[in-house]
Amino acid sequence: MHFLEILIKKRNGRKLSPGEINYTVSNYTAGNIPDYQMAAWLMAVYFRGLDEQETAALTAAMAGSGQILKVAPGRGAFIDKHSTGGVGDGTSLVLAPLVAAAGVPVLMVSGRGLGHTGGTLDKLESVPGLRTDLTAARALRQVRCIGVAMIGQTAQLAPADKKIYALRDATGTVENISLICASILSKKIAVGIKGLVLDVKCGNGAFMKDFPGACKLAGLLMKIGRARGLKSKVLVTDMNQPLGNAIGNSLEIAQALEVLQGRGPDDFRELTLALGAEMLILGKKAKDKQTAITVLSRLLSTGQALNKFREMIKAQGGKIDKLPSAKYKTSILAKKGGYIRSFDTCAIGLTATLLGAGRQTKEDRVDPAAGIWLNKKLGDRVVPGEVLGEFHYNRTLPLKAIEQRFVQAITIGSDRPTVKPLIMERW
Repeated sequence: MHFLEILIKKRNGRKLSPGEINYTVSNYTAGNIPDYQMAAWLMAVYFRGLDEQETAALTAAMAGSGQILKVAPGRGAFIDKHSTGGVGDGTSLVLAPLVAAAGVPVLMVSGRGLGHTGGTLDKLESVPGLRTDLTAARALRQVRCIGVAMIGQTAQLAPADKKIYALRDATGTVENISLICASILSKKIAVGIKGLVLDVKCGNGAFMKDFPGACKLAGLLMKIGRARGLKSKVLVTDMNQPLGNAIGNSLEIAQALEVLQGRGPDDFRELTLALGAEMLILGKKAKDKQTAITVLSRLLSTGQALNKFREMIKAQGGKIDKLPSAKYKTSILAKKGGYIRSFDTCAIGLTATLLGAGRQTKEDRVDPAAGIWLNKKLGDRVVPGEVLGEFHYNRTLPLKAIEQRFVQAITIGSDRPTVKPLIMERW
């Protein structure tokens, strides 16, 4: 079997066999296929697509590229949550300790930023000293001890996804439902969870721009996940504006701390409680959504969720008391008054990347303190000279060009818009 033949076959739109897909994944993971050839294969997949059988084969090959954990009984079934990626979407930072505080064990394997979206690992690693590169064995011990761990793909867990994930980010091949599906589910299968709540983002700041596309991805995730024994729930949620106020790594940690104390932005809190409720139901700690939300709200207001977060941070070597702070802060002012009618959410995410909060190439280092604090949401009234947002950055930048990009991403008009519900669909 020769990889060039497999590449050309997919380039020409032909279906790949499970053996050909497994060959591709295993040899790229082993370093036998160079990045430039794998990038070409990803681009062929992006344009030609994979059918359901190919997607299932890719998921299985990526999950099987390393160790698949067999979770010993004792604390109950592990439940996890995953988002398809959005701007300001730091709900995992709150959900993992919150749900663990409710008695559902959480072993969350997360990824880094992709394109214009932030990554949970980058956010966590903005906490001084915190390690996400725990071995699978250590992560399991931590979950058995305190109920929660948040880690990245290790050498043992879905190493193929770790390599492919980074290459997709740098080659413009992110927005493909089969690649998204395989990336998400391979990590979850490898870690041995039994239940998964999925947040499929939909809108101009999501990889799925339209509702039918988001529903198609949701259906594929559920079908392939359930075929592998995962009990699944999917929420399709709006990403036509950034979630919450913080966009950037340490900024999102600071916002998570607010939410863990029962405060924080309304939309962020609403989504956190909705996703957390589904996790509690899958984990058999609540019979219905309202009961679950009541339990979770109490854990936030009493500080128990915050204590669990601090416990997790300490267990993974982090010190939460002093988060990285940017050297420079610049307020971006509204040039006219009216109402916030729309956001180009993708452009705002890319603006944060230009400030240093994300990667433009595979090798880029993320600045943990860089990002944007967004002061306005859809439907908010704005007066001329009012602060729309604040840039946080540490290096010399073409600030006027970046500011212009940000301002152009926000439409201000005379009429207040109708704001869509945050949760668009439940599966």
